[in-house]
Parts: sequence; C-alpha cells; structure tokens
Amino acid sequence: MLIDFEPGDYVINPSHKEWGIGQVQSIIGSKVTVNFENYGKRVVNVENISLEKIIDENRRT
Repeated sequence: MLIDFEPGDYVINPSHKEWGIGQVQSIIGSKVTVNFENYGKRVVNVENISLEKIIDENRRT
C-alpha cells in the first residue's frame, strides 16, 4: 500500500469530518499517528481507514 503523506502533512478523515484537520505525527508501516484538532491523537490503520491529504499552503507552518 502506498502512503501519500509524511509527518507534518495535514489530513482529514472523510468518514469523520467532525474530527477536524489532523497533522500526521508518525508513520510506521500502515499505522499513521495523527493529531486531530477536535479529536486528539489517534493511530489510524490506513488499510482500513482512508485519510485525505490537505493540499493548502495556508495550513502549513
């Protein structure tokens, strides 16, 4: 499986948009740790849950 983001990138979980924007903290295999603005830090298995990368230069630090 190809993971199209890296630590520091911003993502959303399209199934749970209420979680808000998340920032990728780490990637180990298919497990991605994301800190979501409304839901806190979560480990997401990208084999089961798809994350969408946010490509918006205004959100980057």
